Amino acid sequence: MAKSKKLTTSAGAPVSNNQKSLTAGNRGPVLMQDYKLLEKLAHQNRERIPERVVHANGWGAMGTFTVTNDISKYTRAKVFSEVGKQTEILSRFSTVAGEAGAADTERDVRGFSLKFYTEEGNWDMVGNNTPVFFIRDGYKFPDFIHTQKRHPKTNLRSNEAMWDFWSLTPESLHQVTILMSDRGIPTAPMFMNGYGSHTYSFWNNDGERFWVKFHFKTQQGHQHYTNAEAATVIGETREKYQEELYGAIEKGEFPKWKLMVQIMPETDAEKTPYNPFDLTRVWPHGDYPLLEVGILELNKNPENYFQYVENAAYSPSNIVPGIGFSPDKVLQARIFSYADAHRYRLGTHYEALPANAAKTEVNHYHKDGAMRFFSNDFGNPDAYYEPNTKNGPVEDPSVEEPPMKIDGDITRYEDQDQLGDYKQPGDLFRLFNDEQKQRLFNNIAAAMQGVSLEIIEKQLAHFDKADPAYGAGVRKALNL
Repeated sequence: MAKSKKLTTSAGAPVSNNQKSLTAGNRGPVLMQDYKLLEKLAHQNRERIPERVVHANGWGAMGTFTVTNDISKYTRAKVFSEVGKQTEILSRFSTVAGEAGAADTERDVRGFSLKFYTEEGNWDMVGNNTPVFFIRDGYKFPDFIHTQKRHPKTNLRSNEAMWDFWSLTPESLHQVTILMSDRGIPTAPMFMNGYGSHTYSFWNNDGERFWVKFHFKTQQGHQHYTNAEAATVIGETREKYQEELYGAIEKGEFPKWKLMVQIMPETDAEKTPYNPFDLTRVWPHGDYPLLEVGILELNKNPENYFQYVENAAYSPSNIVPGIGFSPDKVLQARIFSYADAHRYRLGTHYEALPANAAKTEVNHYHKDGAMRFFSNDFGNPDAYYEPNTKNGPVEDPSVEEPPMKIDGDITRYEDQDQLGDYKQPGDLFRLFNDEQKQRLFNNIAAAMQGVSLEIIEKQLAHFDKADPAYGAGVRKALNL
């Protein structure tokens, strides 16, 4: 049997007794000088950090991404540079609304985030298990999230608030239809797709830009719970996803997803009958077919959940040469808000933590502040500003992104095709068979319990515009 290591304080001093406080006499009061007791209590008080405002309840694992198809004509990103190339990744899946410790199998959108540790820095693919979202403008995001969280007076989740917002925001109908469908409660992270959701861009060595959508297709097949099945699971365990994901990897049953992309030539964005940068719309696969890129495999559980999954900080602002953004207004807002949230939650130098640290060399001039636990003076303390004559790190013009071609006036308002808010949800509804439609109607009716009739009628009008049978089915389920 291996000899146990000696217990020490955080400063390395040996601990003689870890069972009892230091007191004056057998019964006397505890002494202030018991620094070991004070250290233990003080550290316990600080073991928790602020939870994420959204996506607080999550599960993750490590793995690899392997390229299976050459897409170098679209992007210079080295992560896709050759068939067979492997890149380490860190994944995190999550629910949106629930706090840390909430039940895993609630009806909700699921986050689907991946950190690719490439040789050009970290690329974060920060998406969901749905190809669209509830809003098309990041300005609405704080209000939307308020409706998903707790009522300020009752401290309970509010169906009234959710449907009030959705009924006044027709653009949400596409995502609401997906959420209330069978795919609203996957049985585990392995049995759902992942999507970049936003429109991103690729650019190649010739300076050509292409718009791109990312799709991670589950290779385990889709499995979902009904509301009744989910309620039974929650009665037995609130940690179903963690149990399933962790257990599968420990047994060697490594989950896999196939990465597919849709590619749109840059100038096509001026011709499509829909806004290709609208987060509430999908691109028809008939117009822009799916192209295979590679295989994502999760094959390792972190040795410490907090260190890698809770400390994981994903942001759309983490891109690499060859991958860029688009005029998607929600994406533009997330570029700021995600990194800002991490600086608040984890600290100024959050990207130096093991979960977030790049596998390649990192050189920057960010100095001091909380969590400056590392050296970044490049072996030369004189180079602490830029430009300098001290041989400090310099810019690399070769990775300059080509300009994005955008025309138009600066305005807070734009005309939207209101009929377009109903076409794609209606098309999706018409793809469902009769049993799927009935479950959709029942799920919506259940989610509308306690909602005022005025708000219900406003929402029913949106269902009617998508498809008269959609509204009629929900009315019948509501006994209206």
